[in-house]
Amino acid sequence: MKALEGVKILDFTHVQSGPTCTQLLGFFGADVMKVERPGVGDATRKQLIDVEGADSLYFTMLNHNKRSMTLNTKTEEGKAVLEKMIKECDVMVENFAPGALDRMGFNWERVQELNPRMIMASVKGFGPGPYEDCKVYENIAQCAGGSASTTGFREGPPLVTGAQIGDSGTGLHLCLGIVTALYQREKSGRGQKVLAPMQDGVLNLCRVKLRDQQRLKAGPLQEYSQYGEDIPFGEATPRAGNDSGGGQPGRILKCKGWEKDPDAYTYFITQAAVWKNVCDVIGKPEWKEHEDYATPNARLSRLNEVFETIEEWTKTKTKFEVMDICNPLNIPVGPILSMKELAEEPSLRETGSIVEVDHPERGKYLTVGCPIKLSDSEVDVERSPLLGEHTDEILSNVLGYSADEIATMREAGAI
Repeated sequence: MKALEGVKILDFTHVQSGPTCTQLLGFFGADVMKVERPGVGDATRKQLIDVEGADSLYFTMLNHNKRSMTLNTKTEEGKAVLEKMIKECDVMVENFAPGALDRMGFNWERVQELNPRMIMASVKGFGPGPYEDCKVYENIAQCAGGSASTTGFREGPPLVTGAQIGDSGTGLHLCLGIVTALYQREKSGRGQKVLAPMQDGVLNLCRVKLRDQQRLKAGPLQEYSQYGEDIPFGEATPRAGNDSGGGQPGRILKCKGWEKDPDAYTYFITQAAVWKNVCDVIGKPEWKEHEDYATPNARLSRLNEVFETIEEWTKTKTKFEVMDICNPLNIPVGPILSMKELAEEPSLRETGSIVEVDHPERGKYLTVGCPIKLSDSEVDVERSPLLGEHTDEILSNVLGYSADEIATMREAGAI
């Protein structure tokens, strides 16, 4: 039995944040019924097309383990079907623009009236406040949530990260909220609203930078490179390049082949507990006892020199050789892995972190599997559905409509 087997999800999500959430619920065994517009579907089905006539990778990689039905909620017949689905399902997930559900006639009060046990989960750009009606996309969320202002190099502009912390990150938060609400419902018998604002999700992932904002009141942030360079701090948490945020100095360093390979780099942390091992590895045994290098505080003003010296050593090794040498000595290092290297990594295939899926329109493609592993709920990654592939199946098996009733709906343009 899978963890969420028997839980019915009414999936009104599109693009990335909501589909990330509902795909996870599907991975854990929930029956996710994705509702899409007839003839159009999720906007990402036809965005960034790489195979003509097939759904895009953008869509397929976010909509595994779901069933698709088409429904026109602007028709009376469509609204009647939606009412029946709300009564039948456990969770309704949506990431419409603010006010869209109200205009459809399905605000929280109406949903509660139809099904008091319903959990209504929403992704919005901002929580209650002056910006709650604004539309938000990935990069806007990163900027408004504090990530961009603290990402990049000190002398450069703010930067967004390649990790989709605004969309996919918020989807993860929403999924946690839904599962928590399902657990509480077992005790209370009541449904509830679950809200995951994208700004809040990004801010949660930037908590160490909020930590540093408060630490500034006590003086300069000594683990930041600019402290050792005698550059004054401003009023806000600065951009810190590739400095480590954990209090142990760390940077990205060049490795053998960096002149031609843009990913021939490693992340190297000079953890205090293994400093003597670092000194031995890079051929600086005299630094172990030297008053200018022996302690973390002594090294703070010399971090540029320290890392330049370490880099002269890493440039003589591949990023994997650096790992092989340093890991047995407990020196924290990690290679910069490209998407190509990750896609070809056998261990990620073996654990189901990267999965090959066969699709009737596009053939085989790679996708990210379930990032959370449960020992007693195995995940089978199933391909994304074609548009409306399961409409009749859901109407018949889940909602109990007859073949004649389904035909009538189709004639009325409701499905």
